Amino acid sequence: MPNSNSVSIDEIHAFLKKSIIEAYLKGKGYTINDLKDLPEYESKHLKAEASTYASSQLAEAELQAHVVHELYEAYREN
Repeated sequence: MPNSNSVSIDEIHAFLKKSIIEAYLKGKGYTINDLKDLPEYESKHLKAEASTYASSQLAEAELQAHVVHELYEAYREN
């Protein structure tokens, strides 16, 4: 049974995605809180861009982790 200090993979994923979104917005000169003060169309556009960027970054990280795991498994077998 996991203890109360354990963190699920979904929680880690959500944290990483939020962090990437915040970094993306910072690069555009905004914070998450700034979005509420923007016109709705601009806010939605930035949210969509940031979410797409975060998803692609996470997918790339997952692919890299998979490749490293596969290389490790191949090394262990030899």
